[in-house]
Amino acid sequence: MIIKSAEIEASTPTLQGAPKDALPEFAFIGRSNVGKSSLVNLLAQRRELALVSATPGKTRLLNFFRINNDWRIVDLPGYGFAKGAKGERADFNVAVADYLERGANVTCVFVLVDGSIPPQRLDLEFLRWLDGCDVPFVVVFTKADKVGRGRYKQVAEQFGRELAAAGVAMPEHFFVSATKREGREELLKFIEAQLG
Repeated sequence: MIIKSAEIEASTPTLQGAPKDALPEFAFIGRSNVGKSSLVNLLAQRRELALVSATPGKTRLLNFFRINNDWRIVDLPGYGFAKGAKGERADFNVAVADYLERGANVTCVFVLVDGSIPPQRLDLEFLRWLDGCDVPFVVVFTKADKVGRGRYKQVAEQFGRELAAAGVAMPEHFFVSATKREGREELLKFIEAQLG
């Protein structure tokens, strides 16, 4: 797939502010500091499409990016640590839940997991919750450059065991590195297949 155009369409604190036209949407979510914005920029091949920050939890809005005028990337606030008032933190988590449970155009959710560290409780809890929603999802292991290709299978199997213990079957998964620009083609090929 060739990305010809990528533009921000809406940044909203609630589902009500989402674009109204029906385009397939591919949502990206993960713990704060997992490299979500960097991956969005890599996919779209736009260096500053999504805000990349040194401060974890900087994405606070639901960000909708229109790609090639026929589908969207949705950059969701990360779960877990975020600077800000407790009330504010709760608000954007409610917005994420609203979007994932009631968003009419959600085609697939890409759950980003740091592949360079052991499975984290927050990731497993989020995936268990997401499994209860009626929405397809895949796991994307980020920071693959720190893992090394030879350990991909081992990392995926360990995560799969932890996920199974939480009652969730391991979904399709990918390894990406925004730093090394690896995994982009595989993700775009997957997205293209979903678009049919």
